[in-house]
Amino acid sequence: MGTWGSGNFESDTAADHLSVLTARLVSEIAGAMAGDPVELEPDEYWGVAVPCNLELLHLIAAQGYVGSELPKAGVVETWKETFMAVWERSIDGLEPAPDFKAERRAQLEVTFDRVAEAARARAH
Repeated sequence: MGTWGSGNFESDTAADHLSVLTARLVSEIAGAMAGDPVELEPDEYWGVAVPCNLELLHLIAAQGYVGSELPKAGVVETWKETFMAVWERSIDGLEPAPDFKAERRAQLEVTFDRVAEAARARAH
């Protein structure tokens, strides 16, 4: 295996590890998106974990490490449509404060959009 620097992510083994890790994050998101939409509601596990996984993917991708994997931008955009549709139809049942609702919606949209942008940048 090759090593090209002294950093924690500067070897083939580290790149392989990062590939496995990011593939797991993507797989979890894909599974949640293909599952029962109720599980994506804002007060359910995947309603919280999906944006967390997306944020982690974005943070890792921003480092430029070899081995980090991202889904295609179109996949992320489809996930956003699915996720946001569930969020919009279920958030009012939780009676959020109007400011929180608007801020959370904006944060969710930015989270999906950043990953889609990163995926588009990598495709070029």
